[in-house]
Amino acid sequence: MDIQNLRWWGWGTLDQSFDLKGRTAFWPGLERMLELPTERESRPPVTLEEITLRPTRLDDRRLTSLRKLLDDGAVFTDRRARVEHAYGKSYRDLVRVRAGYVPHPPDAVVYPTDENQVAALLAWAADSDLAVIPFGGGSSVLGGVEPQPGDRPCITLDLARLDGVLSVDPISRTARIQAGATGPEVEAQLNTQGFTLGHFPQSFEFSTLGGWIVTRAAGQNSIGYGKIEDLTQAVRVVTPVGIVETRDTPATAAGPSIRRLMVGSEGTYGVLTEATMRLHPLPEVQDYRGLLFRTLADGLAAFRDLMQSGLHPAIVRLSDPPETAAYALMSHEHHGLRALFDKVLTGYLGFRGYGLDGSCLMILGFDGNPDEVEYRLNLALEICRDHRGLHLGRSLGRSWKRDRFAQPYLRDDLLENGVLVDTLETATTWSNLTSVYQAMTAAMKSAIAATGGGPGVVLTHVSHAYPHGASLYSTFLGRQTSPDPLENQEQWRAIKRETTEAILAAGGTLSHHHGVGRDHAPWLEEEIGPVGMKVLQTLKQTLDPTGIMNPGILLPS
Repeated sequence: MDIQNLRWWGWGTLDQSFDLKGRTAFWPGLERMLELPTERESRPPVTLEEITLRPTRLDDRRLTSLRKLLDDGAVFTDRRARVEHAYGKSYRDLVRVRAGYVPHPPDAVVYPTDENQVAALLAWAADSDLAVIPFGGGSSVLGGVEPQPGDRPCITLDLARLDGVLSVDPISRTARIQAGATGPEVEAQLNTQGFTLGHFPQSFEFSTLGGWIVTRAAGQNSIGYGKIEDLTQAVRVVTPVGIVETRDTPATAAGPSIRRLMVGSEGTYGVLTEATMRLHPLPEVQDYRGLLFRTLADGLAAFRDLMQSGLHPAIVRLSDPPETAAYALMSHEHHGLRALFDKVLTGYLGFRGYGLDGSCLMILGFDGNPDEVEYRLNLALEICRDHRGLHLGRSLGRSWKRDRFAQPYLRDDLLENGVLVDTLETATTWSNLTSVYQAMTAAMKSAIAATGGGPGVVLTHVSHAYPHGASLYSTFLGRQTSPDPLENQEQWRAIKRETTEAILAAGGTLSHHHGVGRDHAPWLEEEIGPVGMKVLQTLKQTLDPTGIMNPGILLPS
């Protein structure tokens, strides 16, 4: 990526962190819940200079040819470039790179500046029998950008220099955008013209339009603005056999959707270079509130009614009791009158039957013009009151918005303290949501304990909802069993396997918005069936007959 000061061993940039100053309850609470030793050895990442990489497998002749094809300033074989592009940002990725374990780095990293260079590069790679991995922001949490083990040389194709909004059609409310544009780059260029894409995943600052599309991502405001496949009107993909371009129309009945086949393809058919996206007017106001429900059942009933009411909130996010309690651990310590107010408020909530040991926090928000937002918000709050929802005002909504992109930085602190932490997500119907939630969280806790991770903690919220169902997103934490990265990834693998099988057995989907990558590929056939797999394999053979595109991702090699 063309981002300065990047943490190659963690999340984001070196000048940013999740500020734990003043959050005095956090570490004591976490030590208690995970049964962590109060005296523990710090596990910082190795230095970049300590990492020994295998030499590039591209000889001088091929490197010279590659530099002539692109230009000398677009081809990198240095240690930093290869390490930064060796992994994504999953727990398994980070425990390995922090320990300096990088056995399969790309042999070169290239930065094409236009679509012609992308096409030329794919033709050259096919002739040279080299694998090509398209790379956006590298924020994959399912092994989607990791080179495949083996003898075949590999090039990572970073799209960071294809980062522009090419055109905006204000009448149709669409824009042509290059695939390498990051979230901030997309919004900065659209906002000046009065529009927003409305796609704000937690990885927003470091992920790209192309990455969102090929993994079928969902932003935190997907309820109001749509999931990425809903926002994508047309795509342009460079494949080894030619360019796939879909027509820029709002809808079509011209056979099965080629656009939909490209969305979610994870770089296995070609390189998505640009897309026509559906825009929304930049909202005049955003009004986000906090509510507290006595039970998860109350919160789910309110959530379902909100989604079936036609009010179209921008965001609804409901935390289960453990995640709600975790919010309290993350709060800042107050003194003086503010501390007294907090004590009175806690007493008042307890008197009303709400507490942090069983209640559920909801973030509810609307975007739009002031009058419309006020009208819809009042109706939504009335629905919540019907389910014993207690309105807590705007401060919690502001707090959530302030921290929502900073939270991934906390994972680096947890890893340094020997904490296993990762996420899993799924989706199912409203009638099946509680069953999947129970199966998913029980499997996680059981697997953490069985792998020696202690009692474990599972924090879950419901979000990315629809009139017909919703997504479940769980963060699980436990003790690392060893400082050895290979042992840690085996602990993680056991938790991942047991939980994924529990989700599928309960009727949940394999992935709602993280894609498939390498980590979910073993279960894809269970999701889509053997005939579905044959369809995808046939498409792969048609568009990538020599199998150079992102081998081992989505489909078995």
